[in-house]
Amino acid sequence: MSFAAMAALCLTTALLALMLFSRLGGRGTHRDTRPESALCFLLDGDDIAHATAAGNQVLSETSTRKARDWYSIWRGFAQRFPDLPNTAEEAFKLAPARLQARDSEDPAHLLLEPVRGKLRVELFDPVHPTSADRHLRIHHLERLTHVEMMANMFPIPVWSQSDKGRIDWGNKAYFDLAERAGCPAKDAVLPDFDLLIDAEEGSKNERRMLQDRSSGRSHWFSITRSWTGNGHTLGFAIDIDALIEAEVAQRKFVQTLTKTFAQLSTGLAIFDRERQLALFNPALVDLLALPADFLSARPTLLTFFDTLRNNRMMPEPKDYANWRHQITDLVIASVDGRYHETWTLPSGLTYRVTGRPHPDGAIALLFEDISAEVSLTRRFRSQLNLGQSVIDTLDEAIAVFSDTGVLTMSNEAFRALWYVDPDTSFAEFTIRDALRQWQTLAAGGPFWERLRDYFGNPNDRSEWFSDVTMNSGDSLECRVAPISGGATLVGFRLRPVLEPAKTTAGDDST
Repeated sequence: MSFAAMAALCLTTALLALMLFSRLGGRGTHRDTRPESALCFLLDGDDIAHATAAGNQVLSETSTRKARDWYSIWRGFAQRFPDLPNTAEEAFKLAPARLQARDSEDPAHLLLEPVRGKLRVELFDPVHPTSADRHLRIHHLERLTHVEMMANMFPIPVWSQSDKGRIDWGNKAYFDLAERAGCPAKDAVLPDFDLLIDAEEGSKNERRMLQDRSSGRSHWFSITRSWTGNGHTLGFAIDIDALIEAEVAQRKFVQTLTKTFAQLSTGLAIFDRERQLALFNPALVDLLALPADFLSARPTLLTFFDTLRNNRMMPEPKDYANWRHQITDLVIASVDGRYHETWTLPSGLTYRVTGRPHPDGAIALLFEDISAEVSLTRRFRSQLNLGQSVIDTLDEAIAVFSDTGVLTMSNEAFRALWYVDPDTSFAEFTIRDALRQWQTLAAGGPFWERLRDYFGNPNDRSEWFSDVTMNSGDSLECRVAPISGGATLVGFRLRPVLEPAKTTAGDDST
């Protein structure tokens, strides 16, 4: 064999081996061999399996996410290449594809190419073969344009002020407001919005009023200035006219309530959701003998009750430490409107204390002096007991029925005669119940029918008498008499048995 034939055979063998090695290598893991200056990514499914140095640079500057996936690529290139699919699955289906840039004057294109089950994404820019820097410039410029467009659509004024005191940037809302406020200089900050701030403060927030010269109205803004760290401050102005109007209306409403509460004789204490005293009236000072400066200092609920205890203006609890824990139950009961207590003080005064829910989680405590009412009730009850004691001493069995036929009073003789005790029953004892009991223990007769008709006829108000015979043979003298308020008294008196006259010796009756 000649030397030329042997060389040709060796070359052929080497080529076959290289082809076989290439085929075998394709079955294993593949690593893209693009130069590091190329802007290229290799995707395995949704994940980025490999990226060139230029690709890593673009990822680091266009995405803040730690994950390296298709979304990172889409975020960095979709703005320049609008046809880029949203998901890796759609990109695999679309490949091979050549995507043109959004700008018709931009000659760059993005290539999607399948490579042994993976997907290569590579940027080609004929003007700049090493195109990472140019892409980043275009990307940042488009994002800056987009951000500025959004900032100009903000309904609130936003501006940036340099360390020289001049406006170096502002959105449309800011300059519109500056024009209405009569500040024609585009580089001058609105005097009302100029808050003094330094790097140590970081940020500052204040309320400022601005005069609108076009309408003559005043507007309130919440101004926030923040130090950006590069010698500039960023400002925001939020219109709070509605908030100011609400606060003024609330202040007027509170003043109206205060004037109204000042005329009340009932002491009022309103505690807010933090359980601090928010509002009180003069009657509270008079009733509880608390200093006005103490109440004006907005004490907490516990401090309020501690002071009442120290001043002996509340009943002394048996276990005060445990009672302090029960304040929580008092708050819950007040929120539900279930707190009612009567305080009898060592001074002889009696207060009615009521808890009521108040808007926004607050509670209102009402203190009412009911000493006169309690004294009157006690006196009335004493008179009732005295009257009851008087009629209990009478021999006549007495029962008093109201205009509706309900028993309101009876004496001991009545209960003993007819074997009834209405006080032991929760149900009302009516004339019907009485007639049923009377007819059980006494013989029948016209008296019972007339008595029934008497209660059924409100126009018959005359007094009358009758006799009734008991089943035991005793005779009763009965009287029915009208009394004040439409009530009727029914009395029963036992007739005495007349004994025959006794004769004495020497009595000559003939």
